[in-house]
Amino acid sequence: MSSAQNSSVSAASPSPPSAEAASAVAPTDVSSSASVPFSDAYPAIVPGGYLCLAWVMKGKRVLIVGGGPVAAGRLVNVKDADAHVTVICPSSGLNGEMKYRLARGEIDTYHDRLFGGEQELDLEGENEDETDKSTPAQAGSALPPTRYDLVLTATDDIELSRRICSWCRARRIPVNVADVPPECDFYFGSLIRRGPLQVMVSTGGKGPKIANQVRTRLERALPAELAEAITNVGALRARLRGIAPSPKQGPKRMRWMIDVCEKWTWTELAKMEEDDMDVVLSGWTEGKAVGFAECRRKRGTAGLGASVVSAGVSKLTGRCPITGDRSPWLAGLVGFGAGLGVAVGIAALRAAGSTSR
Repeated sequence: MSSAQNSSVSAASPSPPSAEAASAVAPTDVSSSASVPFSDAYPAIVPGGYLCLAWVMKGKRVLIVGGGPVAAGRLVNVKDADAHVTVICPSSGLNGEMKYRLARGEIDTYHDRLFGGEQELDLEGENEDETDKSTPAQAGSALPPTRYDLVLTATDDIELSRRICSWCRARRIPVNVADVPPECDFYFGSLIRRGPLQVMVSTGGKGPKIANQVRTRLERALPAELAEAITNVGALRARLRGIAPSPKQGPKRMRWMIDVCEKWTWTELAKMEEDDMDVVLSGWTEGKAVGFAECRRKRGTAGLGASVVSAGVSKLTGRCPITGDRSPWLAGLVGFGAGLGVAVGIAALRAAGSTSR
């Protein structure tokens, strides 16, 4: 193209941008933080944390490389979540617990050898056998089909663990290298397990002992009947879903369940029976949450007085749900009674002395 042509092109007036182009080039001021005043109505974003999830592991394929105490702990974690676990470790490296798990059939696939290299991670690796089925590759992925959904290394060979980490990340397999935080895509926390209740305390790998201490304090604060209470609430929710299955009724179901849980103590929920659920569910159509006392009164299995006494005793002898400390009411009443008795006794002695004079 000639210079004249170039100059004529550059001098030409540009055509007006389309509406779509204009909106793409000139975003509104709403996206600008300077134009949005701070509000405490919403939680502040605090970077630097970790995403805590309840990861559904049922049927997922997990590889554990190692056989010592850390590997044994990892095994319990993933088997509690119903994962399919493969362990690679020479039998000479298995500790007592791992041997016990193996003997009980709690390790789905075991290879008595050292880790054989990155081909171990691929579905079509040299060491593939019939016991090492894997998850299907993602559709359209350019990565090799992988054998595992999750890889955990717990071995003293740090260099091998780092190579395994690199190979996993190249295949987008989440990986955790024990005691090497930079080589971890996630951390294991200190866990509390009470039936369906699971509580995890994590310090992001910075203070495992402190996480354990926090967990111990929390565990002491949880009443023994909490697992049964949660199980019963789950059964009630399932029955409610059967009565009102429509997704449109979801918000109403949630609000009603909240009202029920607020009317029943954990101790009462733990005592909930099928007949109690029938009575409670009878209040669904009216949007009414039936409490424990009313429920038992309607059933005729306990009078209101007994229910009130039961609730009173629970408050007097129970524990604080936060600190786990015993209720101060009982000690306070005992102290008050003792003080009153002493005062009455002194008054009686004084009255007797005055009479004798």
